[in-house]
Amino acid sequence: MTVNTTSEISADRALKRERLCSLLRAEDSSVWLSSPAAVAWYLDGARIHTSLVGPPVAGVLVGRDVEQVVSFSNEADRLAAEELPAGLELRTVPWHAPLESALVDIPGLRREVDMEPEVRAARAALLPRELARFEQLCAETAALLTTHLRTFSSRRTERQLAAEISAGIVELGADPVVVMIAGATRLTYRHPLPTDAPVGDRAMIVVCARRHGLIANLTRWVRVGAPHPEDLERERRILAVEAAYLGATRQGRTLDQVLREGAAAYAENDFDAEEWQNHHQGGAAGYAGRDPRAAPETPDMIQDQQAFAWNPSAPGAKVEDTVLLDGAEIRPLTVDPSWPSVTVNGIPRPVTLEV
Repeated sequence: MTVNTTSEISADRALKRERLCSLLRAEDSSVWLSSPAAVAWYLDGARIHTSLVGPPVAGVLVGRDVEQVVSFSNEADRLAAEELPAGLELRTVPWHAPLESALVDIPGLRREVDMEPEVRAARAALLPRELARFEQLCAETAALLTTHLRTFSSRRTERQLAAEISAGIVELGADPVVVMIAGATRLTYRHPLPTDAPVGDRAMIVVCARRHGLIANLTRWVRVGAPHPEDLERERRILAVEAAYLGATRQGRTLDQVLREGAAAYAENDFDAEEWQNHHQGGAAGYAGRDPRAAPETPDMIQDQQAFAWNPSAPGAKVEDTVLLDGAEIRPLTVDPSWPSVTVNGIPRPVTLEV
């Protein structure tokens, strides 16, 4: 059947289709999109999941002569009524059959898994409508943390604080993909899943919120009372490391090049030279938590209008925000003007909130 909903036809989707078709060698060939990131991207942020950690309940077949969504039969009504852009053909398979069982006798078929880097590059540069959605999500998520952490209490447990923040993210119409809290006794952990420990007088809060398929990433620090001088100095130095990452993020460079320059900044700022080995450093952002994560051999080319979330860290120090490469400028998307900040190389950067 053809979906004909009241949702707006995205002006972006024709450009997305053209980007994919340019990757196909033959005029009659097509590509099967099956990853959560690629399917959500192509379908304008449709919620194509039923579990936050599960595979998509739909895939998309795209070519010059075909544009077809395939879903499980028990998901089709909801997708058609509430999620899918207008004008798309929708096919179904039984709930117990693989989605790919619909792909029979299709000449020139290519699968996303066989051209993953090319498909990832096709979605890297954000188009106007998706960028507007992303900017709004990032701003609202940053403001949410400001609101919740202004009333920070050292007597709360990490789980209580995580529950409050998670509820706020859901109220924004987003998914709390990641909510991590490190209270004063657990600040050495880079991925601190919440526990029943009290947050105490200092805490790190890490959030990844997903809406319209796009994921906002940010980390915030809060302290009860005046900061210790060594904390301020550590914060200044980690911001200097992040500045090296942001300064190296330029169109035409590769993610592994940026990683090398950012990693070198640890020693230059009196951290252990191998500190970058103790936690991933971030990378491109968008329809995955990192799309992709930067590693020593990640050759993805940086594009204009691409989002990034670098997150250099050291024991007791971390900085993370979602930013956009806008021409020659880095534009922060998750910086709330009500949150305390300093300017580093002309860019406002968040510092610890004192309550």
